[in-house]
Amino acid sequence: MSLDPVQVMKGQDPMPNTCPAASNGDSKAPWDDSKEIHDNVGSTKKPKSGPVRRARKVEGGIFFPKPENAVTIAVSSRVLFRTEKEQKVFEQKGIEEYLRYQVEHENEPFAPGPAFPFVKALEAVNSRLRELYPESEELFDIVLVTYNHAHVGVRLINTINYHNLFIERFCMTGGSSPIGYLKAWHTNLYLSADAEKVQEALAEGIAAATMFMPEKQIEVSETQLRVAFDGDAVLFSDESERIFKAHGLDKFFEHERENENRLLDHGPLKGFLELLGKLQKKFYAKGHRLDCPIRTYLVTARSAASSGIRALKTLRAWGLETDEALFLAGAPKGPMLEKIRPHIYFDDQMFHVEGAVEMGAIAAHVPYGIAQKYPHKKSTNAGK
Repeated sequence: MSLDPVQVMKGQDPMPNTCPAASNGDSKAPWDDSKEIHDNVGSTKKPKSGPVRRARKVEGGIFFPKPENAVTIAVSSRVLFRTEKEQKVFEQKGIEEYLRYQVEHENEPFAPGPAFPFVKALEAVNSRLRELYPESEELFDIVLVTYNHAHVGVRLINTINYHNLFIERFCMTGGSSPIGYLKAWHTNLYLSADAEKVQEALAEGIAAATMFMPEKQIEVSETQLRVAFDGDAVLFSDESERIFKAHGLDKFFEHERENENRLLDHGPLKGFLELLGKLQKKFYAKGHRLDCPIRTYLVTARSAASSGIRALKTLRAWGLETDEALFLAGAPKGPMLEKIRPHIYFDDQMFHVEGAVEMGAIAAHVPYGIAQKYPHKKSTNAGK
C-alpha cells in the first residue's frame, strides 16, 4: 500500500507532486482526483445554519489568547477540509477558472478532512478549560493556514461557520511559503498535506507532520482528545534507530542495555507532548485526573524488557508521562490504534502510517531521522 497525503479515498490515483505556487488548498502539490466532496456540486444554496459561534467576552471585548501563551496548532485547509474537487478544477482549467469556481460556490461548505475530528477535540478541551480557568490564556489556538488567494477566504469562513468551528486566525499566503508566518504565530504544531513544507517546518524547529485520510475512518471520541506517539524519531531522537539500521536488531538491543541509564535526546514532537502534559496537569489540579479530556499514548515497536526501560526512564527524567504505553516488540501497530481510536497518531515510518490507515486510524507522518533514508521493510522485525 502506498499513500499520498489526503489521497487515500478508494478509487483515487496518486498524482505527481508538482504544480504552480498559486494553487489551491495549502499546498503546491496538485489536488487529488476525488469521488466527491459535495453531493450537489451545482447547488448554490447557503450553508445550513448551525449554532452561532461566540468568542468569549471579557470586559466588553473579545477573548483571544495571545499566541505566546496558547498552544498554537496551525492546520492547512487541505487537511481540515476536503478540497479534491477544487484541485481538479485548477488542474484542468487553471487558476483564473479555479478562483471563479470558488467564488461561484462560496456558499457550499467543504466536507471535513482528516484533521477535522482533531480540531473538534481541541475545541472540546478548550471548553472544559474555560469552565475551570475562565481567565487563563493557556488554551489551544487554531490557525488556518492556506496557500489560497484571499478570494477563497469567503468560502473558508462560510465552511467554518457551517461546521461551528471556532477558528478566527487565518493565514492565506497566495502561493507563498507559510513557514515564516508559522514562526510568527509561535506555532507548536503544524499539520499539512504538503510533505515538503512539513520538512521545512521541522528544519525550523517547528513540530510538524503530514496527514493522511483513511478510506474508512473509525469513530473517535467527541469529549476526550486522544493523541498517540511513536517513540524513536518522534518523541525521542533517532539515535537508537540509527544503530538498528546500521548494525541490526541484536546490536540495537545491546546498545539499549548498555545505555539504559543515559537519556535519549529529544525528538521533534517532544515539545508537543510536554504541552499536552501541562494542560493535563491543569485538569488534575481541579480533581479531574480520572475524567481528563486529554489522553496520551506511546505506541512503539520497541520491546519492553530489552529496550523499553530506556524510553520510560527518559520520559520520567523529562518530567513527562503518557497515560498508556504499548511496547509491541515489532508487532503491527494498526490493530492497537484501531482500539485506541486516536484523533491523530504520529510516526516517522510510512510503513506504520500505512498500517494505521488500513485500520481506519488517522495517522500523520513525521519525516524526520534515518528512517527517511532507509525505509522499513515489511519483512523486517524492527526493535523500534
